[in-house]
Amino acid sequence: MDTLAAFILGVVEGITEFLPISSTGHIMVASSLLGIGSDAFTKAFTVAIQFGAILAVVVLYWKRFFKSLDFYYKLLVAFLPAGILGFLLIKQIDKMLGNVMVVCWTFFIGGVVLLFVDRWFKKAEMEPDKEIKYSNAFIIGLFQAISMIPGVSRSAATIVGGLTQKLNRKAAVEFSFFLAVPTMFVATAYKLFQYYTDKENGGGFHGQEIQLLLIGNVVAFIVAMIAIKFFITYLQKHGFRIFGIYRILAAVAIYFLHRHGIQFAL
Repeated sequence: MDTLAAFILGVVEGITEFLPISSTGHIMVASSLLGIGSDAFTKAFTVAIQFGAILAVVVLYWKRFFKSLDFYYKLLVAFLPAGILGFLLIKQIDKMLGNVMVVCWTFFIGGVVLLFVDRWFKKAEMEPDKEIKYSNAFIIGLFQAISMIPGVSRSAATIVGGLTQKLNRKAAVEFSFFLAVPTMFVATAYKLFQYYTDKENGGGFHGQEIQLLLIGNVVAFIVAMIAIKFFITYLQKHGFRIFGIYRILAAVAIYFLHRHGIQFAL
């Protein structure tokens, strides 16, 4: 990996992490097209730059993170399903990351779902902002667990989960943002520790690797700040339909690229 690749992946991460289009799927495609899709550092890098993206949430919503301990307890409850299943199924998840057809199908199915989400939850949009209960948080957490399947989109799954709990779009999206912080922090810390202690990689991070991680995280942070503001504004006016169309078109494109010899792996 070089500086340009780190910059590009940082942009991709920043744009896609909080939009309901799957950052994992896009990172897989981007890193494969850049020719860096399978080495150990790339795998660690593509997870670690999520840290820059979650910092954008903390900065934009910093007041909410000082609101009360109850806020953190609810995030913990919502985090637990994915945290436990992720720990138990880490090997199976890694195997799915190497299967481009899994991503292709989840892109497509998720796209179809997003085409109809606005219609299904039209009544929820009329609801005022409401306090999220622990039961709501847990159910949203179960939806997040589904997003461990590559290509599903953590953002899409948790937003739909929020809508099923009669949250309006804004409330569902914001809770999805907040839930990303502990989820991606744990994933990032685990992946960096795994890479750091892997003797096959020589152990630790070398000078250039640290530089690339800094570049990727700074770029992801800046781009995510812009993407979050855009997403909230766009969603309030237009809904999810455009993201569903995009996912379906992306699924078709990935399928045909794969059929014509492009190898996708992460």
